[in-house]
Amino acid sequence: MENVTTVDEFLLLGLTSVQQLQPFFFVIFLIIYLINLVGNGAILMIAILEPKLHSPMYFFLGNLSCLDICYSSVTLPKVLLNLLSARRAISFLGCVTQLHFFHFLGSTEAILLAVMAFDRFAAICNPLRYPVIMNPKACILLAAMAWITSFFYALIHSVMTARLNFCRSQELSHFFCDVKPLLELACSDTLLNQWLLSVVTGSISMGAFFLTLLSYLYIICSLLLKHKSCRILHRALSTCASHFTVVCLFYGPVGFTYIRPASATSMTQDRMVAIVYSAVTPVLNPLIYTLRNKDVRLALKKTFGSKLFKDCWQHH
Repeated sequence: MENVTTVDEFLLLGLTSVQQLQPFFFVIFLIIYLINLVGNGAILMIAILEPKLHSPMYFFLGNLSCLDICYSSVTLPKVLLNLLSARRAISFLGCVTQLHFFHFLGSTEAILLAVMAFDRFAAICNPLRYPVIMNPKACILLAAMAWITSFFYALIHSVMTARLNFCRSQELSHFFCDVKPLLELACSDTLLNQWLLSVVTGSISMGAFFLTLLSYLYIICSLLLKHKSCRILHRALSTCASHFTVVCLFYGPVGFTYIRPASATSMTQDRMVAIVYSAVTPVLNPLIYTLRNKDVRLALKKTFGSKLFKDCWQHH
């Protein structure tokens, strides 16, 4: 039987073990993080300040931008700090806290993307009843449901992980604290934890993804049956293109990481995929919505009013 010891901290593997590459990775991830803060911060600001964007679609977009800022802030500051440090340690409490907020915000984004798809369904398929269906109270309740449900879902993971005994090693095979690499270090029974990860996480992510696809399927079928015009269908779906692109960018890496079972050979792949959904996707979201959404571009011009935006958007 393995000796059970009290673990006070974990040592994160980091992005690379090659010392010469660490300054390069630091600059790249610092730029990514700053673009994320500026891009999502700008969208959040115009969603609050611009009266023309005070609609359900932009209310949820503001929530998404706030989420993306918080989501990357859970992991990237620690990653940047570790790239400058010789000893990449994180306390046990810090590790569980990071795990909790990572799953809390990730789950909130999954549910919020499904809510945004329903909003597009209501706007396109029920335009006359849309103001009644998506009234301000309903929007606040839907957003609150996403945040609150995800908080308690993540709390289950963090509590169940914190109760495990760790005896094999303090070296975590990841650049941040997540459930799968922590379960590899546990010497107590992790069957329930594995079940939670596969069944509960899979149900939330795939359930939200299914509802998102269902909303788009209803939109396509409704427009084809009503209008029988590809031109009208193309015009309507163009308003959903930004959201659908974000959905694909989010669910692709998440599904790859959490739906399949854990294995030692998969951890390297998981680290690479984690870079996409924890760092790259939050940066791409504001870019996708800005490039494809005329209202957002106009609001940015009006709010920040500089020649910089005018010159930038003339090319699109």
